[in-house]
Amino acid sequence: MPRFAANLTMLFNEHPFLDRFGRAAEAGFTGVEYLFPYPYPKEELAERLQRHGLTQVLHNLPAGDWAKGERGIACLPDRRGEFQDGVGQAIDYATALGCRQINCLAGKRPAGVAETVLGDTLVDNLRFAAKALGEAGIDLLVEPINTRDIPGFFLSGSQQTLDVLDAVDAPNTKLQYDIYHMQIMEGDLGPTLQTLLSRIGHIQVADNPGRHEPGTGEIHYPFLFRLLDALGYAGWVGAEYVPQSGTEAGLGWFDLYRAKATVAA
Repeated sequence: MPRFAANLTMLFNEHPFLDRFGRAAEAGFTGVEYLFPYPYPKEELAERLQRHGLTQVLHNLPAGDWAKGERGIACLPDRRGEFQDGVGQAIDYATALGCRQINCLAGKRPAGVAETVLGDTLVDNLRFAAKALGEAGIDLLVEPINTRDIPGFFLSGSQQTLDVLDAVDAPNTKLQYDIYHMQIMEGDLGPTLQTLLSRIGHIQVADNPGRHEPGTGEIHYPFLFRLLDALGYAGWVGAEYVPQSGTEAGLGWFDLYRAKATVAA
């Protein structure tokens, strides 16, 4: 059975952020993820994890000015120093939180910069990050994102992202496979999971259209969860969706898996 992590950036946001850890545990989640830990003292986050018996599954590298629309800086040639500083900050937080994988958002293409320059910058930055993270015992994940939600995002396909990781050539790099994004960009989810599973470090879920909870759209999640079991997927599945009518009201999809987790415990 997949292990599910609640994305606290999107779920339980009816409550203050630090209260969401307890809400996730009460709902039956055993892990949590969120975009960025950096606004909060790492000691306080670690205490919440310990108090509620949760695993910190994932967080992102610093990704620029999110409020102003930046979605990562790894491909931006004029931000290399900022990127490298962010790697150090991420390792500091991940070490304190016991987090063994960190995701990198590549960023959006700036106007007037050649594609080859952006690609070379991304590979160089990922090599730097992979080496530093590897020395700390942390895996580096890289995520393709659909260009409907984020026009101009530099990585938008699973194979495109794997080609970048091949160029990085580091043993601790993996693909972060967000089923919602890849349904929009590629479809063919089951065969893709079968083919690429050995290179996937983390999976995230939301339905399409709307990016709401599983069961609200076109993606047949019961089939995909059974497939992940059959394939022996041992990683986490992050519930990263926008609740349609409140988090608790939309957790019906999770009832079966929550019950199984309780029995297993």
